[in-house]
Amino acid sequence: MLTQLTVDNLAIADHVELFFERGMSVITGETGAGKSIILDALGLTLGDRADSGLVRHGADRTDISAVFDISNIPSAKNWLQANDLNNNSDLDNQHECILRRVITSEGRSRGYINGQPSALSNLREVGEMLIDIHSQHEHQSLLKKETHRRLIDEYGSLKSSTLAVATHYKRWSEKAQKLKQLQNNQEEQDARLQLLKYQVKELNELGLMPGELSELEKEQQSLSHAEQLLSSGHEVLQSCSEGDPTVQSILSHALHTLESLPVKHEALFDAQNLLSEALIQVEEAGHSIRGFIDSFEIDPNRLQEVDERLSAIYQMARKHKTTAEELPTLHQALSNELKSFEEGDDNIETLSEETAKLAEKYVISAKKLSQARTKTALSLDKKIAHQLSELGMPSVKFITQITPLPKNVFTRHGQEEIEFLVSANPGQPPKPLNKVASGGELSRISLAIQVVTAQTSAIPTLVFDEVDVGIGGGTAEVVGRLLRALGKKGQALCITHQPQVASQGHHHLFVSKQTNKKETHSKITLLNQEGRTEEVARMLGGINMTEQTLAHAREMLNASPMEA
Repeated sequence: MLTQLTVDNLAIADHVELFFERGMSVITGETGAGKSIILDALGLTLGDRADSGLVRHGADRTDISAVFDISNIPSAKNWLQANDLNNNSDLDNQHECILRRVITSEGRSRGYINGQPSALSNLREVGEMLIDIHSQHEHQSLLKKETHRRLIDEYGSLKSSTLAVATHYKRWSEKAQKLKQLQNNQEEQDARLQLLKYQVKELNELGLMPGELSELEKEQQSLSHAEQLLSSGHEVLQSCSEGDPTVQSILSHALHTLESLPVKHEALFDAQNLLSEALIQVEEAGHSIRGFIDSFEIDPNRLQEVDERLSAIYQMARKHKTTAEELPTLHQALSNELKSFEEGDDNIETLSEETAKLAEKYVISAKKLSQARTKTALSLDKKIAHQLSELGMPSVKFITQITPLPKNVFTRHGQEEIEFLVSANPGQPPKPLNKVASGGELSRISLAIQVVTAQTSAIPTLVFDEVDVGIGGGTAEVVGRLLRALGKKGQALCITHQPQVASQGHHHLFVSKQTNKKETHSKITLLNQEGRTEEVARMLGGINMTEQTLAHAREMLNASPMEA
């Protein structure tokens, strides 16, 4: 509920700080005193459009803050958390939501939620969970069809049913959207499927094995230089062991010469060792070359096979614009995509079956919700009609119209539109509220609806702007009692000109205008019992109060004690 409103430099108000409590708070004052300042200030914190003309003359900016206790408003708590706008500055104030609006004399406007800059759309969105202003302003939520649906669902305690419908709708919608996407791209999907089949078939036929490319390239290099390898091998073999002379014979002769010397010397001894090692290595080299020559075969047919195999691999790589080394990886990826097409969720036939099953579940849950709403609407219409009669509108017919949507139209809220209709006069067909109701009538109709739905409404603070316009004393007393009843269940703020309404309030704010030679100020005062008596007497009898009007005012106030 609203707990505090602080206004600086708005219109003729320089500084106003108001504290609100549960119950019914009435706001009275003479015409032009500035009663609308409270409504204007609230509207601005809730995202109303603003201009520099609202800034008090001589001031550089208007600054307005509204503090709400959201302890019992889980929807607002969840919204703030989801948008990372919790009041993190003070752990003791996590139950508060502070909406602030600053308007400069140049016409610039800024909004804040719990001290953090926020778009006006955010102020409006969270504001709809906190307060409902019933007036001819744009905050009149009863002119919106979504409000009618919400009130029916809250009044009928249909939260679980609406949640079930929304859940089934979400599941169906996701599948249906995917199916539609596939169907719209059917030709592209078919072309892709055919291409995948062809590409995978080609790669299957190629059958490139991991590591095969490297082995083929080595073999090709060897086969393509076969004659050179054999020629060079024979030449080296002749030099090592089969020619005349050979490296082996030369080394043997040198080693023999050193061994036959009569004098032994350390340097000569080292040379002998080196020549012995060289002779052994030359013999081993000859054996290796002989083994290579004996085992090597020149096979022109095999070279042709290897060349053709490598050519096929390189051609396939160029076709897919990749490297030959990446062909096995590409083969696996294309095979997986083909499998997904043929067996997975991208199969249109499979998706169609799943979508149809989800649609059936949605329709079943939506039908149950429709039946519950129809039953709820009958009860609501009957009770609102009773309240309208007490409010002096016995000829007004109130009808909740539930219009089924086409069978193939699904929404997250169900398969019907809900709209409140009224017939203001006998014989006239029922029409939407904004087409037949005047401002005063609309306020009283709103009051009747709120009284009936107060037990289940999620909005704790209701503001009524002059709901007593055009009504007589007896009906005004009824209006006052109804507002008081609303106040006992939450919080109701009411701007009124009727003493019968004002006397019913739990709290009374008086707006006055003070003028000196230089400027005009609007002042708002919380009245005590004596002040309330004088104000109600003024409303009863005008400027010249008599003892009789004061006595009448005391009688009215005593019949409606100030405490909640």
